[in-house]
Amino acid sequence: MQTWSSVAVPRVPGESRPLRLYDTASGDIRPTSPGRIARMYVCGITPYDATHLGHAATYLAFDLVHRLWLDAGHEVHYVQNVTDIDDPLLERAERDQDDWVVLAMRETALFREDMEALRVLPPRDFIGAVETIPRIVEVIGKLLASGAAYRVDDPEYPDIYFDRSYTGRFGYESGYDAETMATFFAERGGDPDRPGKRDPLDALLWRAERAGEPYWESELGRGRPGWHIECSVIALDQLGLGFDVQGGGSDLAFPHHEYSAAHAEALAGDHPFARHYAHAGMIGLDGAKMSKSKGNLVFVSRLRAADVEPDAIRLGLFAGHYRDDRAWTDEVLATAQQRLARWREAVRLPAGPPAADTIARLREHLANDLDTPRALAAVDAWVDEALRGGQSGSGGDEDAPTAIGTAVDALLGVSLEEPA
Repeated sequence: MQTWSSVAVPRVPGESRPLRLYDTASGDIRPTSPGRIARMYVCGITPYDATHLGHAATYLAFDLVHRLWLDAGHEVHYVQNVTDIDDPLLERAERDQDDWVVLAMRETALFREDMEALRVLPPRDFIGAVETIPRIVEVIGKLLASGAAYRVDDPEYPDIYFDRSYTGRFGYESGYDAETMATFFAERGGDPDRPGKRDPLDALLWRAERAGEPYWESELGRGRPGWHIECSVIALDQLGLGFDVQGGGSDLAFPHHEYSAAHAEALAGDHPFARHYAHAGMIGLDGAKMSKSKGNLVFVSRLRAADVEPDAIRLGLFAGHYRDDRAWTDEVLATAQQRLARWREAVRLPAGPPAADTIARLREHLANDLDTPRALAAVDAWVDEALRGGQSGSGGDEDAPTAIGTAVDALLGVSLEEPA
């Protein structure tokens, strides 16, 4: 699947900082400690609708991870999937009397446009579930042979499920108790009441053909894959077991990331799937969680159409910590736009206060679990001093404005060049 165009990431003078990131599984902020190649998998969209600010906040958070690893001298192997076959996509296509394939292609194309506009560095591998189906079928066959999966006794719909007890470690990634897992499983695409399952929380691997639904011919029978197995297969095939970071929104910690890890570990016979499980918080609108059911989604494409600069969107979302659930309001956007204007004004000055300490603080805050509020404050402090001084070129550092602009571009992904 085609990814989007990248932007050049300039080198920043001075010493980089090793990234420390909160790990959901351990509950601690720990060093990421990648090797020469840093490996990251971030779960992608189900393309039944346009990119909203909740999506943007997640991909911007892991864009910072990408940029900090580059700053530390690592090559980054970043993988992202697209769930281009699943129930929400089919339901939206039926509602709108649309072709599900066309809908997925259209919304994936819009997602690429939004990510490119937001200056999100693209993944090396951008892979759809549909193109992965032959490999998914092979993997499910291996899980069946090992006893990690089973077929329900239903002659009409002989679906295949994963036995969640197989690895003996189920639940370690999210850390949720049984009651919480049961609640989220029912709310987030699970089918706890499906007759014939060994355990209500066993997750679907292969859905047998239903009338009116798309299906694929396979050695498993006609059908299509469940949700979680695609990420297990794509991540293992592209990155191998024990890659550095699996990322996504906090609503993916369970069930999606828990099952993705369990499937992969059952297949590989080893542990862990990823060394870090990192999750971004949810974005709300004026105090209410954004959701399609509430009809209060703020779409990146609509903000762009209203001439909101993507750099201001980045700064607005970076005003809160990536792990926090936080609100998007008119005030948040206005503050971001004012900040962007002041930063641009400051870097146009012929000289400014020395930049080295500010760049060091910017790196330090970002390397400490992506602390963007403090990172923005560090740049604000330099900008305030620069604008107060209004350096005319004498008594200031002539290289400082360029150095600050370069650091903000490379580390925060915000361009301080005036738009054309």
